[in-house]
Amino acid sequence: MFSFLPFQGAVGGNLLPLFSLFFFSQTLFSQQYHTLQTTVPNAREAYEDGSRFLRQNDAARALRAFEQALRADSLFIEARLAWAEAHFDNGHWDEAERGFEMVLRLHPSFHPSVPFNLALAEWRQDKFMEAHAHIDHFLQSGVKNPELLYRAQRLADNCLFAAEAVKNPVPYAPRPVGDGVNSLSDEYLPALTADGSTMIFTRRDGYDENFYSSSLQPDGSWGKAVYLDGVNTTQNEGAQAISADGSWLVFTACDRREDGSQGSCDLYWSQLKDGAWAKPVPFSKTINSEDWDAQPSISPDGKMLFFSSTRPGGQGGRDLWFCSRLPGGRWTTPANLGPEINSRSDEQTPFVHPDGQTLYFTSDGLPGMGEKDLYFVRRNPDGSWGRPQNLGYPVNTRASEGTLTVSLDGKTAYFASHRDKGRENIDIYQFEMPPHARPAPVTYVKARVTDASTGNALVAQVEFLDLRAGQPFASARTRPDGSFLVCLPAGRDYALNVSKEKYLFHSENFNLIGTASFNQPFLLDIALQPIAGDEAAARPAPARPVVLRNVFFETGSAALLPQSTSELDRLTALLNETPSLRIQISGHTDNIGDEPSNQALAENRAHAVYEYLIQHGIAAERLRFKGFGETKPIDTNDTPEGRQRNRRTEFVVW
Repeated sequence: MFSFLPFQGAVGGNLLPLFSLFFFSQTLFSQQYHTLQTTVPNAREAYEDGSRFLRQNDAARALRAFEQALRADSLFIEARLAWAEAHFDNGHWDEAERGFEMVLRLHPSFHPSVPFNLALAEWRQDKFMEAHAHIDHFLQSGVKNPELLYRAQRLADNCLFAAEAVKNPVPYAPRPVGDGVNSLSDEYLPALTADGSTMIFTRRDGYDENFYSSSLQPDGSWGKAVYLDGVNTTQNEGAQAISADGSWLVFTACDRREDGSQGSCDLYWSQLKDGAWAKPVPFSKTINSEDWDAQPSISPDGKMLFFSSTRPGGQGGRDLWFCSRLPGGRWTTPANLGPEINSRSDEQTPFVHPDGQTLYFTSDGLPGMGEKDLYFVRRNPDGSWGRPQNLGYPVNTRASEGTLTVSLDGKTAYFASHRDKGRENIDIYQFEMPPHARPAPVTYVKARVTDASTGNALVAQVEFLDLRAGQPFASARTRPDGSFLVCLPAGRDYALNVSKEKYLFHSENFNLIGTASFNQPFLLDIALQPIAGDEAAARPAPARPVVLRNVFFETGSAALLPQSTSELDRLTALLNETPSLRIQISGHTDNIGDEPSNQALAENRAHAVYEYLIQHGIAAERLRFKGFGETKPIDTNDTPEGRQRNRRTEFVVW
């Protein structure tokens, strides 16, 4: 919690000069208590013996000497204060409390440290409102030192928070993650991929900190952890973050030389290539500084990096900072998250959830249960951050809490702690996240892109668009095995386009305006068709329709909605890039309504797309259109979801 203040020096009568403003004439209250000058000789002698024993670090003999002094003179105020302080130093909070209270009864203003230290002793016993009353006494005493006032106000705020928090505990039942991860060594700083399949954590191997990886097993347990080759060295590695798809690792390394680092502790990164981790390299001096830079967290789209740093320009102590990745891979200069989040004390261990708007971190400067507490803060629609909220008691206690990682569904949190009385080491635990601290719902798209003719994996461009906002949401390239994983927070309507030069594109729509469920992620196999007549088509497959899943019409009408523009512009670009390409636009409906009306609607919608392409410069002789009505369903017409899939616009090469 709070360290013992360095101004309790009434021992031996040598009060620190900092509090000379509070000295009172010791003769003024001589009828109420006795001092070093007015006490009886044997009490003074015992007191001086106790002071000498303290200087020799013999607390037990010092206490006995102070007790002897008090038996000789129960009103000897310096001996009473020294006895209370000695008990405080030894963690005897109840005795310290009684001693400080007696000093206050003898003289309420004898020394300004007394109400502060009394409040600390009561705080240690969870007597929060009593502690608040005494720290308020200290704040009203006229102390001018800004640092002491800051620490006292923090304690006052914590007392009020803790008094309410313990009366309203949140659900909390932590349990170890299992022996696949935990061992007789220390394990800490867990990080998860978005799909929850892989955990990367730090293990202390003797004096060396290294990374290990564990995979989630079909039965829900974690498999035996394996050493992370390629990243670990004979030096320490720690405080890591893993990208949503598990292909990018960012971590902290300290005091490395001649590798481009800036000094002290810096941020490094490594990529997973062909199943192996590449040699880590430090970020440039745009991100790393000469000061302490550590504890990174990567946003789900890989475009923002959060970390803690002591660099100049912060609010004080260790602050949270962030930077953004620009097109081409460059990073912006880090910016401080500001005084709403950062305090004069330390903010550390940021973790940005895959929802992209909930940030978890630790602070010992915000109102809480004592030392480092866990907090979360949500980002507003305009990009600003709201007010941090404490996770609550007993997730937070008077002890320091550590790094928190939260699963994609927001229901499970992982952290490291020394909780098992039968084990001396630090292990990784998990618990169910309190509902008030859970992030927004998130799902993910996990897919593999292949060549429709050969079945070989393709490295293709992946782009997600927020259709309602008309803005890009995320972009990436598939890994060498053709795979990609992108997190999609609820509340948006997403368009996906997968493209590669000399191939027809593939589109999908994920309308998550209502909700998203981790239990139902989107798992896709995407086969791109090579364009016939191109060398990419080693074994051309029969032409099959490409569904334009992000072309929308007004209900019962052929009028195109504005959200259709991005997909139609992409089709226009494909035709411009491939002058030999000729396509037929096909319209389809479900079976609701009469057949002639559905036929007409399908043909009119196909014609609307045909006209859009012509108006945007595509020659009419390269295009044709046709309506099929309800005659070619691709799903059942017995469910709303099936009928929605049957209502489609597509094109086929001819």
